[in-house]
Amino acid sequence: MFKTLKALTKQLKQEFAVYRLVLKHPQTPWIAKCFLGLAVGYLLLPFDLIPDFIPVLGQLDDVVIIPVLLYLALLFIPKAVVQSCRAQVRQE
Repeated sequence: MFKTLKALTKQLKQEFAVYRLVLKHPQTPWIAKCFLGLAVGYLLLPFDLIPDFIPVLGQLDDVVIIPVLLYLALLFIPKAVVQSCRAQVRQE
């Protein structure tokens, strides 16, 4: 279980690095940058749309909203941009 958690943490760090590079890439459309910015902003906000003390729904909003925003952003980003950013992260 510890190895799985460690692998997941490493993968998340790589994904954040990829998204950081995608945000800076000149071929990334502005709408994708908006969705990525919203996802990061929502993740860092000290409050949620649905407070965490509400059972189930309070935790579900974080689990649903952020992946949906990331998915929408990735729909607008050219695949070549994402692939080049992933390759760049792997080389580091």
